[in-house]
Amino acid sequence: MAFTLVTGVGAANAATPSTAKASVAKEQAVPRGRTAATANPIYRTGTLPAVSCTTGQIRAGSAASYKVFMTRVNRCLNLAWKTQFKKARLPFAQPRLRFTTTKVGSPCGRWPGGAGGYYCSSNRTIYIGVFRDVLKNPYAPNHAQFMAHEYAHHVQQLSGIMNYYGQSVWRARTSTKLAFSRRLELQADCLGSAFLRQIADDLPVEQEQWDSMVRWVSENGHKTWASNDHGKGRSQAYWMERGFNAGSPSACNTWTASSRSVA
Repeated sequence: MAFTLVTGVGAANAATPSTAKASVAKEQAVPRGRTAATANPIYRTGTLPAVSCTTGQIRAGSAASYKVFMTRVNRCLNLAWKTQFKKARLPFAQPRLRFTTTKVGSPCGRWPGGAGGYYCSSNRTIYIGVFRDVLKNPYAPNHAQFMAHEYAHHVQQLSGIMNYYGQSVWRARTSTKLAFSRRLELQADCLGSAFLRQIADDLPVEQEQWDSMVRWVSENGHKTWASNDHGKGRSQAYWMERGFNAGSPSACNTWTASSRSVA
């Protein structure tokens, strides 16, 4: 789920005087406009690295184990995407991670209805709800995919895609906003699944488990979003499959895809 106010993009760490010129020389400007979405350098970076990701287990009803698990997945995401941004020659910065037991607001506004968490681009923070209904489900791959999806919105923010989205939906009619939202959310499904593929052995994610997740999403993924701003279940499943099979952002360009595949 993305809930965003578009802001500028900065480097991960302030460079020292001796390294500033070298850092600038290695990085290119973050793309702007439609090109940022349709021809982003991140699409040409190949497969995500297969980082070692020891997450531990989630115990049903245990907030502590859930926080540890999600924090470790977030660290693995940082490692993987830092490498990917370096290959794209784009500046990288880690998102903030905040756990909460209440549906807190942010600089982006209220907690989105139906969401278990969300990303706010204004303060580059991933909000993860530690709610009773969430803790009932200890199924690790499901939670890892959720974290990877929210992190993917941060990837969109850093790479200029989110800025294009914000400009496109500003003062647009409702149908246009929904169409752009679906492309944004389905891309996050795809990017999240590409990461999950690369840590599948550590998590682990067996093929049978993955197939079961995809079937569930195809049948139920749209039910939380009455306005169809995240895409139909079959669309979500399609882009999850693309990302998982490829393990690469190259499979996740929803911005040039047919309207039928992002319905």
